[in-house]
Amino acid sequence: MLKLCGFSASNYYNKVKLALLEKGLPFEESLNWVGETDRTCTPLGKVPYLITPQGALSESAVIMDYLEDAYPEHPLLPADPFQRAKVREINTYLELHLELEARKLYPEAFFRSPISDGAKQKVAEQLEKNIAAFKQLARFAPFVAGDQFTVADCAAVVHFPLIASATKIIYGRDMLADLPVADYLKQMGERPHVQRINADRKANTALMMQRAKG
Repeated sequence: MLKLCGFSASNYYNKVKLALLEKGLPFEESLNWVGETDRTCTPLGKVPYLITPQGALSESAVIMDYLEDAYPEHPLLPADPFQRAKVREINTYLELHLELEARKLYPEAFFRSPISDGAKQKVAEQLEKNIAAFKQLARFAPFVAGDQFTVADCAAVVHFPLIASATKIIYGRDMLADLPVADYLKQMGERPHVQRINADRKANTALMMQRAKG
């Protein structure tokens, strides 16, 4: 039995969880907050991490690759090598160039921890550039990488709302507004597994906020 460790307020945890659900794999969940992880399984203390029959894996991208390799049924990548690479390309742009850049805004946007005006300006400039580049790759036809639900959708479903919310809070505008993200998320929200992800995230976020208040 696979065991997914972390917490459902984490978008990277939810990316892996959605992949597990979409692939139809049985798994258990273990609630492990930051600071309460097993460092023998995740040496940097990050979530998520996955306990497999062979041992533990950390880093969400590594876990996603493992799930595709170990459980090829219900694939979340195309069969053609080039098309698989294109999906990974879109996923990399989304995570490395959009989400991780927007993440610099999260302390102020979501946790009331101010960041400097200079930092905000730098992030805005970089995001404008990166979003324009991502727009050249993304398909939204109807899925983010084309006509198949893929690992890129597992990431997009959980990252887009945070990027949109953070930029709207900090800059007064949703920097993803020029992409068909709202329609995409509405369509993805009709999928039962996405509905479960969103419900679990909402409940776990409320629990996390309660913990923060002591």
